Amino acid sequence: MTIPLSRPLPLATPTSAPFWEGLRRHEIWIQYSPSSGAYVFYPRVLAPGTLADDLEWRQISGAGTVVSFAVAQRPVAPQFADAVPHLLGVVQWREGPRLATEFVGIDADELRVGMPVTPVFTDIPGDEPDAGVTLLHYTAG
Repeated sequence: MTIPLSRPLPLATPTSAPFWEGLRRHEIWIQYSPSSGAYVFYPRVLAPGTLADDLEWRQISGAGTVVSFAVAQRPVAPQFADAVPHLLGVVQWREGPRLATEFVGIDADELRVGMPVTPVFTDIPGDEPDAGVTLLHYTAG
C-alpha cells in the first residue's frame, strides 16, 4: 500500500516511542501492567486503575477481531480524497486492548463485526534515515 506523503502522520512521544519503534521492525509492542494483570493501550506513564508505575513493554501477535467499523464514502480530510471508500474501524487484540485502525486489502462488503483480522505494516519513508514511520493497518485473516 502506498500512502501519499501529504497525509498527516503520527509523531512519537517519549512515552509512545517503544510502540512506534516496534512497528518500524514490523512488531507490535504494547504495555503490560503487573499490578492490574492486564495489557494497556494507548501508551501511558501510569497503569490505569491502579496508577502503579509498573508498566512494561511486551510484544503481542497483533491478531484480533473487528469490534466496529465504518465505511467513509466521503474523504475524512482533503488528504484522504484518494482513499474512498475509506475503511475505518476498531480491532480488539487477543490480549485485550482495542486499537482504532484502517482496513486494507478488504472490500467494504466483506467487513463484519467479529471477523478475525491480522496486522499489515505500512512503511512510510522519511526524508532522512530513521525519519520514516510505520503504520499499523489490518486485513482479513
